[in-house]
Amino acid sequence: MEKLSLTEEKILEVKNLRTHFFTDEGVVKAVDDVSFSLCKGEVLGIVGESGSGKSVTNLSIINLIQSPPGKIISGEVLYNGEDLLKMDKKKLRQIRGDKISMVFQDPMTSLNPFLKISTQMIETIQLHQKLNRKDARERAIEMLTLAGIPAAEERIDNYPHQFSGGMCQRVMIAMGLSCNPEILIADEPTSALDVTIQAQILELMKELTIKLNTAVIIITHSLGVVAGMCNTIIVMYAGRIVERGLTENIFENPIHPYTKGLIESVPRLDKQNSGRLFSIPGQPPNVIDLPECCPFFPRCDKKIDICKKAYPREKEYDKGHFASCWRAS
Repeated sequence: MEKLSLTEEKILEVKNLRTHFFTDEGVVKAVDDVSFSLCKGEVLGIVGESGSGKSVTNLSIINLIQSPPGKIISGEVLYNGEDLLKMDKKKLRQIRGDKISMVFQDPMTSLNPFLKISTQMIETIQLHQKLNRKDARERAIEMLTLAGIPAAEERIDNYPHQFSGGMCQRVMIAMGLSCNPEILIADEPTSALDVTIQAQILELMKELTIKLNTAVIIITHSLGVVAGMCNTIIVMYAGRIVERGLTENIFENPIHPYTKGLIESVPRLDKQNSGRLFSIPGQPPNVIDLPECCPFFPRCDKKIDICKKAYPREKEYDKGHFASCWRAS
């Protein structure tokens, strides 16, 4: 895939985003001062373990945080210069599904089991594209065909239970791209699928987004997923970005110990088997009332005294390659 330069036109800018959940046990800082940007046509991967804040970040972008207990405390999400967090509900609903679409993690629960695929797709297309039912149906069949659904003219009238998990995910991708969105957010789009189907779905997403010139944000816990698809990568831990940069820079020269651990824990076919697969010791931290220090230090074999006292500022180590780590500094 052609790599984007860092001077491309920005379509989305997230600035100092903070999303907290107020629980009986305390304040969960699920997203804590997150900033990044997305360019037109770019494919961005957000990587991290469960609980790192990946999904909450992207739900915050389209203002889908359930309140209570969640609340977007501060920050800006600029889409073509307009702040989505300050937009009225009617205008935001017009943007969701039309300009910004989302493919959720489990297609079997994202699709309504009581409605035909045709009903679910045509309704969305009619709402956002202002087409009559006949033209909307033709558009839905066209997208299902592009997504690799055989005999789409007939299968469009099937119910979700008549599709396999992989086919349901293809339907979700077709639905997400049916209105030609400028941004597609894919939340763990392959985690519920077996390995061979995962590869097919990723290849399908790559082909369709290139064809439609759609910018993509892929949320995943696997660096293997983003390696061959993403232009840039963001690594999140405990609600913050610990490293970000071009994909080749992240893999060739990882700076943060957490990023290094994630890379080392991925099985490699090009390296001789030398025993057990590497595992990062310990568990992700409880993000309730975290102290102002590096949250990774209990699991880090490179920690120094200052890691326990203060959170490191983000620093640029190479062009467009940033990390937050005292030891690297």
